[in-house]
Amino acid sequence: MMSSIYLTGVLRVILVSIISLGGFVVLFLMHYSSAPSLFCPPLPAFPPQYSERPQGQHNSSLAKTLPDKPIMLLWFWPEHYRFDLSDCATLFNIDSCLLTDDRSIYNKADGVLIFHKSIKQDLSNLPRSPRPPFQKWIWFHVESPTNTNRLSGLENLFNLTLSYRQDADIPIRWRLTARKGQGEDFVLPKKDKLVCWIVSNTNPATGSGQRYNYYRELVKHVKVEVFGKAFGRFLNYEDYYDTISSCKFYLSFENSVHRDYITEKLNGPLAAGTVPVVLGPPRQNYEDFVPGDSFIHVNDFPDVKALAEFLLKLDKDDEAYLHYFQWREHFSAQRHLIQQYQEFTHAICYACDHVGTHKEYRVVHNLYKWYFG
Repeated sequence: MMSSIYLTGVLRVILVSIISLGGFVVLFLMHYSSAPSLFCPPLPAFPPQYSERPQGQHNSSLAKTLPDKPIMLLWFWPEHYRFDLSDCATLFNIDSCLLTDDRSIYNKADGVLIFHKSIKQDLSNLPRSPRPPFQKWIWFHVESPTNTNRLSGLENLFNLTLSYRQDADIPIRWRLTARKGQGEDFVLPKKDKLVCWIVSNTNPATGSGQRYNYYRELVKHVKVEVFGKAFGRFLNYEDYYDTISSCKFYLSFENSVHRDYITEKLNGPLAAGTVPVVLGPPRQNYEDFVPGDSFIHVNDFPDVKALAEFLLKLDKDDEAYLHYFQWREHFSAQRHLIQQYQEFTHAICYACDHVGTHKEYRVVHNLYKWYFG
């Protein structure tokens, strides 16, 4: 009886010892597997701004093979509008550089294009510093000063400016092209409307109050066909140029008035075969880019009524109206891209071309003094 009790106790002690030893071994293995290896330390965490690329971007696979040409890195997709990166070659015959959105090759990029409106207030989503000594940062901004958010800390940060401004390092606009030799005779499109306007924004906070007030006065004296989000009368993209072509005059009214701020609102009617009526910087500034007899400026008239009377007069005088197309003997206008996702394609492609063909280097010391001056 006593020996049986003694044997049971011994077995119990042995069993408890085995269980305790097993638990210790399990805890040891768990600790060992989670601890950093002495031979292969863990990779450092990637900074937040270098997180995985947003889905939907079209990345050229540079990580495998780097091309023998300058590289421009598109740091942000402006307004999240994405296009096929091969469009630069397809649409503009630009092949002097390689355009990519692959942030993993940041250290190899000759230029980094940075869209101003995408920069956070604390600058935390900008590329890491210091940058490679050969790399140029390009400030990309095509809004007018009225619609520009001032961010502190951008002085002495950029090497190039891309803007609508004529004195930018990379000035961007749709320009007239000089004809080579005898061009085709211009055929005036069929007209069944007098004045047209396509507009999406009438928010006074963006500076558009001036143009909207002018329109409200103008419709008191002449009929204006209106289209766009602002009037709830939407156009399909494929109808854009046909609609403008069907109008004798088109209101090319900018949302704010600043030097050189002359957008595609001027190019559209010129390309479509319509006379633009412009509201923007002074006439002389417009004539820096297009012939003076290719448009009508609101400042040429003492008031809105006088402009309306002039348009009505031209409507009845074919010879005087056709005078506004004589510039076509020497120049041609290219239709600009109108799909929403293509809004920044032209600027981005020409920035890439600049990186591929220009090697000069500088620092933009007084960015805001230049832009707001």
